[in-house]
Amino acid sequence: MKRILTYGTFDLLHYGHIRILKRAKELGDYLVVALSTDEFNAIKGKTAYHNYETRKKMLEAIRYVDLVIPENNWEQKVQDIKDYKIDVVVMGSDWADSDKFDYLKEYCDVVFLERTPGVSTTQIKSDLQLQEAVSGVDQVPQT
Repeated sequence: MKRILTYGTFDLLHYGHIRILKRAKELGDYLVVALSTDEFNAIKGKTAYHNYETRKKMLEAIRYVDLVIPENNWEQKVQDIKDYKIDVVVMGSDWADSDKFDYLKEYCDVVFLERTPGVSTTQIKSDLQLQEAVSGVDQVPQT
């Protein structure tokens, strides 16, 4: 069994997320997603719209995802690879020009997948803020 691991916040789940999860799963038999916790996002200077538990439930509902684990810090990757017997770590192509994950190649393969053009959480948040400013609405209704 070939095991794949990817990392992310997966906030405001969108088609780009689904597509990268599908493509990651196609690289093997079992996909583990390490989901950034709210506490880790705070360390990274990120704020997610949905809390960790909600984001975890959404990921668990996606048929390509076999297991969701917490990502608590930058340093846990090697231990995750060992604990879950990972063969391939998948990262977004925005990390491809960085040597930040080269050290993982000692433990498994590292694959960088292209992001889906035209869709990103950052862009969605920006569009929503612009829409708010134009319409004069202070907040987006919660569902």
